[in-house]
Amino acid sequence: MLTSDEERILQSIKVHSSNDPNNPEFPFDEPKFPATPTHSIKVPGFENTWLKDESHNPTGTHKDRMAWEMVVTYRDFLISKKIGNIKKLPQMSIITSGSAGYAIQTALRKFNLPNLKCLIDSQLELKIKESLEKIGCELFETDLGKKAFNWMDILSLTNNKDGVDVTSSEALDPTSRYYDWLSYEIVNQNPEYCFIPFGTGNLYENILNIVKKEVAAFDSSDPRFKGDIHKLRRCNFIGVTTNNPKTKATKLYSPHLPFVHFGEQWIRFYRQAAYCGRESNVHILKEKYLDLAINLAEEIKINAEPSALAGLGMLLQMKNHIPKKAKILIVSTGKTKY
Repeated sequence: MLTSDEERILQSIKVHSSNDPNNPEFPFDEPKFPATPTHSIKVPGFENTWLKDESHNPTGTHKDRMAWEMVVTYRDFLISKKIGNIKKLPQMSIITSGSAGYAIQTALRKFNLPNLKCLIDSQLELKIKESLEKIGCELFETDLGKKAFNWMDILSLTNNKDGVDVTSSEALDPTSRYYDWLSYEIVNQNPEYCFIPFGTGNLYENILNIVKKEVAAFDSSDPRFKGDIHKLRRCNFIGVTTNNPKTKATKLYSPHLPFVHFGEQWIRFYRQAAYCGRESNVHILKEKYLDLAINLAEEIKINAEPSALAGLGMLLQMKNHIPKKAKILIVSTGKTKY
């Protein structure tokens, strides 16, 4: 059974639709589709470059979309408690370098849901730690570089034995649910090249899974899809990551990524089946091109942290291999408003 407060919380979580572009579910305070703008930017050497700008989200990054899905998950937990299936609401745990934890806790706090338990690296910047604590996150520190942590490790280290690990849970459908609306906002632009930061991999995988869904549709496509299937098949989706432990793109580097689905066989199959362009792959960004991207972003007033500018950096790195007149879409994941 629910308490009166829990019943009010349940009634306050409004999911307008799962895929109706005329009745979107995000952002929760003022739903709209698209939720964030895409606008033209000037990149030297290219004639048709666009930026998908996620800095307009509530806490400033694409992680707000994931955060909303955690609120929706609590709606399911509340229903489960209401029918007597569970006795109390579980807490969520996550490994975070800041943005995801801040976004999720902000959303949970807005709906008076249980606080988020965050497993953070002991070397995480003090300002970020203080910001997470200030909004109610429960912090637990460890050396995240010493090994790959599984879900049992994460729950144990966050003192959350009966909780839910957001970092790893397949039950949450991270590669098809967290960023499905964002994925449609991206593919509807009909780019020839799309550059995407690759940290956890969830965003890149989400986009490619939506592309696969639309290209392989036998009956009817999702009502959110307004793109061109033929152009979608030829679009080259370029994921961008780093293997530099000293990189400025701190959200993209991790010594261990145990929960990533992406692999050479995975993307090769997508290319072979013509779900995407033949150049689709994940590439390593060189730091000097990230520095160039940071400088250019300041010049053209892009509001983004270094990790969010990885796509712009990779465009500069691949400059001699990209047709100058191609329609290019750079996904900027934004900048957290700590």
